[in-house]
Amino acid sequence: MKIDRRTAIKTAAVGVGSLAITPEFLRAADGKKLFGEGFANLETLTTGEWWKRPGNNGKPAPRGRKGAPPSMNVPRDQVVAFAMYTHQGGVLKLSAQFFPLKPGEKREARLELMLPGQKKWSVAARTEVHYPGWDAHFRIEDWDNTNDVKYRVCHGEKAKFEGLIRRDPVDRDEIVVANLSCNSSRTTGPRDEIVRNLRRLNPDLLFFGGDQHYRHTEHTTGWIEFGLQYRDVIRDRPTVCIPDDHDVGHGNVWGESGKRSTIRGDADGGYRYPVKYVNQVQRQQTTSLPDPVDPEPVSRNIGVYFTRLNVGGVDFAILEDRKFKSGPAGKIPKMGPRPDHINDPKYDPNKIDLPGLQLLGPRQEKFLEDWGADWTGAEMKGVLSQTAFCGAVHMHGGRNSRLLADLDCNGWPQTPSRRALSLIRRAWAVHLCGDQHLAVVVKHGINEHGDGPYGFTGPALVNTIYGRWWHPL
Repeated sequence: MKIDRRTAIKTAAVGVGSLAITPEFLRAADGKKLFGEGFANLETLTTGEWWKRPGNNGKPAPRGRKGAPPSMNVPRDQVVAFAMYTHQGGVLKLSAQFFPLKPGEKREARLELMLPGQKKWSVAARTEVHYPGWDAHFRIEDWDNTNDVKYRVCHGEKAKFEGLIRRDPVDRDEIVVANLSCNSSRTTGPRDEIVRNLRRLNPDLLFFGGDQHYRHTEHTTGWIEFGLQYRDVIRDRPTVCIPDDHDVGHGNVWGESGKRSTIRGDADGGYRYPVKYVNQVQRQQTTSLPDPVDPEPVSRNIGVYFTRLNVGGVDFAILEDRKFKSGPAGKIPKMGPRPDHINDPKYDPNKIDLPGLQLLGPRQEKFLEDWGADWTGAEMKGVLSQTAFCGAVHMHGGRNSRLLADLDCNGWPQTPSRRALSLIRRAWAVHLCGDQHLAVVVKHGINEHGDGPYGFTGPALVNTIYGRWWHPL
């Protein structure tokens, strides 16, 4: 086991006290200045003099349509909120999320391990706590995945979060994956029943497929809220977490390779909020994943994270099915109340399957092709992404809101959707996703009904926002 060079450099910086927080640092780097002109509404509860803000100062925060968020002002021995990890190919990657720190406290996180045969904790690594975001990331190479190892993330002398790094279950005939998504912020508080049932099922892998929260402009607060709700099952098993539209502040997102969206509803493609905010969301949620297989950023230097993870001999491709997808506005005729909702009885599916439209994009299609042909250490394959490669929901939002096509799902654009399904079928893989709020098991069709792979769309963790119905004509 060794510490990589980046961690060593950060450790040296911490050692000379360069990461101590001062009032001047926080005042100079509050949310009004962090994200640029016009975005002073971002991260107000966790930047600048955050402890003086409603919700953190003993006075209730404005609720709006969502429930009140938890206070970010916690006892200082509780500032390590939660941690999650994966290990792959001899590399352990562990991310820790902190509550906001105060002046006089160091932006230093410490990872301690109790290795097999030991009775004392030993320091494995130290690293910087990022700002904004208050997240810290560790990378340990030469990781031995054949033993369970206790870990704890520490801040100072008293704040600790403990868990267990599980050995890889390669001797098991089957593994259990929990498929989870869409965790409504209108229903606040603990998720005790869900966590209790998850621990009873004892999954080998947790997959949170997006919409971990719906606090569009306060990702750090929403992310911490999510972590508090699920940390007692996250702490002791590998976890895959990938952001979806609400995590980056959208109702829907068509990333279109990183361009900026400029219309209400964002159906022109791209991202609404600044690159710095989008990259922060991705850093907080995905840095604990194995390294991306093709790390070149997309337009405007927005990062990517698509990768692969082997758990117990099951080789998972982890995709970004939003980032490269074309937006519909301005590319196809509007045939409903929104560019992405079609309810015109004269709708012809062939008229919206236009040349040049993208779904996964060439880079991820190339990855799927290579991954499907590589069975090193694998006995089975699976695909994890945000949403389904079909439109299996007939009504959205209300009983009279029938759609003939929903262009947010991965059934559109049809030609690249069929390419993706063909690549998944070639690997004999199953697809797990969320987003649709409606639990559906699908046997996909590519050239004819039923000739494609299976897809499992999980239900929403908490669906108090937007009803969906399976109600074929």
